[in-house]
Amino acid sequence: MTVSKSSLSSIPTCYATVSIGTPNTPLDQKLKAIAEAGFQGVELGFPDLLSFASKNYDKDVDAQDFDNLCDAGRKVGIMCEEVGLKIVMLQPFSNFEGWPEGSEGREDAFRRAKGWIRIMQAVGTDMLQVGSTDSSHAVSSLSHLASDLQQLCDLLAPHKFRLAYENWCWATHAPDWKDVWAIVQEVDRDNIGLCLDTFQTAGGEWADPTTASGLIEREGGKVAQEIQFQSSLKALGNTVPKEKIYILQISDAYKPPSPLDAEADEQGLRPRGRWSSCLRPVPFDGGYLPVVEVAKAVLETGFRGWFSMEVFDGGPDGQDQEWKDMGAYAKKAMRSHERLLEEAAD
Repeated sequence: MTVSKSSLSSIPTCYATVSIGTPNTPLDQKLKAIAEAGFQGVELGFPDLLSFASKNYDKDVDAQDFDNLCDAGRKVGIMCEEVGLKIVMLQPFSNFEGWPEGSEGREDAFRRAKGWIRIMQAVGTDMLQVGSTDSSHAVSSLSHLASDLQQLCDLLAPHKFRLAYENWCWATHAPDWKDVWAIVQEVDRDNIGLCLDTFQTAGGEWADPTTASGLIEREGGKVAQEIQFQSSLKALGNTVPKEKIYILQISDAYKPPSPLDAEADEQGLRPRGRWSSCLRPVPFDGGYLPVVEVAKAVLETGFRGWFSMEVFDGGPDGQDQEWKDMGAYAKKAMRSHERLLEEAAD
């Protein structure tokens, strides 16, 4: 499909609140910086809601204190309205699907799901992002994963809420877009679609933070790797219906200063998960992933929905967590968004 420049002019712009400042940064300051940079919406990060609630009530609000979180969420909804921002999505809901029947983990997952639905009602959003599970306890069968997500879709449906399912490239059972797309098809519900991500796609299928080159090193070398990656992008552009893509998250990645350990860390986080947490700048700012190619593949489906900046930028060494000027950074992100559309057009 042709990606004409004119067709990209109305793409709505979004910014993840967890991608600017820190969880301790006052949320109103984050929203002000995002709005003044020209973004139209936000992904509301749960850590930001939790921090806001704790400050609002002058106590540590528990992640499952849904009464206080909903009350705080209503205030956040008003704050967003005041600066002209739509809350596009609540994120990130993790480790939901795949728990064994009768397990404590499964009970907790559904308890959290019902609480997050209440929060969605409170803040005024209709979309929940679910990341593909990275729990080692998850059951791997496609039918089991799909059954859990069917039940979540059915909990969301009476409220006319949607589930945006994202492949996390360090996930245990669905690290690639093809994996989550297969699960979404198996779920077969009208209110489930994909949350695609330039980092998760390129960082999982093209790059590897554990190698000296920063690339996946396959038999046949770079040529074979590039052929396989381009084949995957072509399949994405040709097979996923545009209406089944709910949002595209945007970020690049720095090549790690030295290869990351291939083993999971003490918390069980795999190398791509550690890479994701602090080495993800906006595109065209020191990263090395083929972000434009991924965005173009998504656009070739006909998708013209939300483009959302979701970055975790600790600088090239991953250690710079100090935020000197959120306003300037948000404006840089907007310039990156504009350039990305310019380069993705035919």
